[in-house]
Amino acid sequence: MTARPERALTTGQLIAYGLPGLPLAVLLLPLFVIIPTFYADDLGLGLATVGGILFFARIWDVVTDPLVGVLSDRTTSRFGRRRPWLVLGTPVAVIGAWALFLPPEQVSASYLLVATIALYLGGTMIMLPYTAWAAELSPHSHERSGIAAAREVAIVVGTLIAIALPAGVGLSRAGIVSGTAWALLLLIPLTVALAVIRLPDPPVRQKQSGGGWQAYATLFQNRPFRLLVSAYFINGIAYGLPATLFLLYAEHILGRADWTWILLIIYFASAILGLPVWLAISRRIGKRKTWIIAMAMAAAGFWPTVLLGNGDLGWFIAICVFTGLPLGAELVMPPSMQADVVDMDAQARGAETGRAGTLFGLWGVATKVPLAVGVGIAFPLLQFSGFEAGTETNSADSLLVLAALYGLLPVVFKLVAIAIIWRYPRDGDATI
Repeated sequence: MTARPERALTTGQLIAYGLPGLPLAVLLLPLFVIIPTFYADDLGLGLATVGGILFFARIWDVVTDPLVGVLSDRTTSRFGRRRPWLVLGTPVAVIGAWALFLPPEQVSASYLLVATIALYLGGTMIMLPYTAWAAELSPHSHERSGIAAAREVAIVVGTLIAIALPAGVGLSRAGIVSGTAWALLLLIPLTVALAVIRLPDPPVRQKQSGGGWQAYATLFQNRPFRLLVSAYFINGIAYGLPATLFLLYAEHILGRADWTWILLIIYFASAILGLPVWLAISRRIGKRKTWIIAMAMAAAGFWPTVLLGNGDLGWFIAICVFTGLPLGAELVMPPSMQADVVDMDAQARGAETGRAGTLFGLWGVATKVPLAVGVGIAFPLLQFSGFEAGTETNSADSLLVLAALYGLLPVVFKLVAIAIIWRYPRDGDATI
């Protein structure tokens, strides 16, 4: 199988690139759906404690993501710039996953912190060069959207498998957590090995100039990058809040905890089904406009969740479909635009090689920290309002706080993201 002239990758290589997204998905949304309630309720650490720890651990990524980004750009191994990092990060991620998802019966706050940081470090060593790699696999702007789509579809499928399949076969929350651990121990090494073997990663003969933290000082002179990463960060908070509160919302607002996994399947399946349409739209009107339309559609469809209550399952299913459809565009357009910004940056510096790792170092922060911000905002406010998970005695005021955090506050963040990206100077969808 050979690549067509307008494509740099074969179909087989495209699949090989996407596959690591399956296990890596657990480090994103599923972790913040499963782990907070597991450690807070089942292991007894409490909502505020778990929220604070996960927030602090994610803030640690503010250091590690940019550092790994710069170092991966400056790697001159004969095996390439990105592949060595994926290989080195695999055992670190496996050890962290074992500790976090297979904890002893008695755990402390410090145990959760150390285990989480270990998993995050290994995940960063894999995920950041893996994401930056996509910007270097093709010189064609729209093929980059396809490459990003392969990764994001794999992440969505991995998300569904991680949070829906175990519950669908009747596993307890403890069983889901332990099953996730064993899946990570198997799939991370397997999929990383396949990508490393199948994908090109030419060695770089000369180290990047302007390395270290100086790279980030010059990076922020790039206005398109500043606007793009800022909008992406704010929009990430809009998704982080409902992600961390979904299980609580389904149980205490809808009164249908038994439907949580089915609802998640509906939501993410809608994202996958809508993605080809969004890719076609982006080719006609550009990536920037496509992303704005998707965010506006999600905001318009999401706020009614604050009005729902017991017996409104049908309305919530409709909301899951309507807000799930634009998710595909929101996952694919921003990193594809970022890949184009890599080229803009290289042209502005007069360099032959782009600083994909450096740019995606901050992109990694903008991807992961918002999820922690969601936990850091939601859990303490819920506890302050008097809300208690797993009980039926919560006051109307505390339930209103839960509904507002889930359905209203994310819309505010999303509107701010739209306002920021509206000023983005170009779509980045033309060949550069």
